[in-house]
Amino acid sequence: MKKLLITGGAGFIGSEFVRQAVRLGYSVSVVDALSYAGDMSRIEKVEKKITFYKADIENLEFMRYIFETERPDAVVHWAAESHVDRSIMDATPFLETNIKGTHSLLEASRHCKVKRFINISTDEVYGELAAEGHFDETSPLAPNSPYSVSKASADMLGRSYFRTYGLPVITVRPSNNYGPWQYPEKLIPVVILKALRNEKIPVYGKGENIREWLFVSDCARAVFSVLEHGNPGDIYNVGSGEEKRNIEVVKGILHLMGRPEKLIEFVKDRPGHDYRYSLDSTKIGKQPGLKKRVSFEKGIKATVQWYTDNMPWVEGKYNQELRIKN
Repeated sequence: MKKLLITGGAGFIGSEFVRQAVRLGYSVSVVDALSYAGDMSRIEKVEKKITFYKADIENLEFMRYIFETERPDAVVHWAAESHVDRSIMDATPFLETNIKGTHSLLEASRHCKVKRFINISTDEVYGELAAEGHFDETSPLAPNSPYSVSKASADMLGRSYFRTYGLPVITVRPSNNYGPWQYPEKLIPVVILKALRNEKIPVYGKGENIREWLFVSDCARAVFSVLEHGNPGDIYNVGSGEEKRNIEVVKGILHLMGRPEKLIEFVKDRPGHDYRYSLDSTKIGKQPGLKKRVSFEKGIKATVQWYTDNMPWVEGKYNQELRIKN
């Protein structure tokens, strides 16, 4: 499958996938709406080697035009509204992009008879865990935020197209990604930026919530393995096995950067905040082509260094974020 159509390819994780796809020799078409979180600078170095369409994926007519023009072998669907806090403030964009947008892509894919449709979901569709246990691919879905509900809907919609229409959909559920180029609304880039500016760092509740952290390049590599070797109709969890409390992550970053813990400011917890996510990734671990993963220790050091070295981009995005909120 050498001809890929990648949605959300100017986003954080999607752009990493695009960069890797070009290096691996795939023919790449990218569809991205270039919303607040999209940025062509993420794929600037490979821009001349791809075909780019600025488009909203919920526009079915335009999606059909793109599919008929490009005739991709496979679709890798990263495009999504992804920030839980924003979904709590206004769920509408999440329903439109994540559900209606996925439907448009599935319809266009069915019409053009694509050979693979990789539907990127999230570990948040499973809901939350207590201190013990892990979610495997057979665990029931119990999403708790508007964001995770929209992703669960897109997840199930893709699976329904496999069962009903025979579209070769494969579902991937990754854990929390981090790394270079992440928009500064998520925990790790916010902590790094505020530490660099010696500003207070807001932490929900007491920071006891637990997440499984996956370096972005590892996530992309796992999806390539699924693309080439996965079974249509199957679901694959993609995790790192490295769980951290949010407060551990924050303090670890401050320690790396030589900043004091007094910058931490505990704030009112987010409504419906899930306590813990943890994936059983045994199934994806059996797939060919997976290299040794980047440890959190190594990955967070690389991430801090990248943000430190790319402050003009980070500051620009942070100022944009302030304008959006105000």
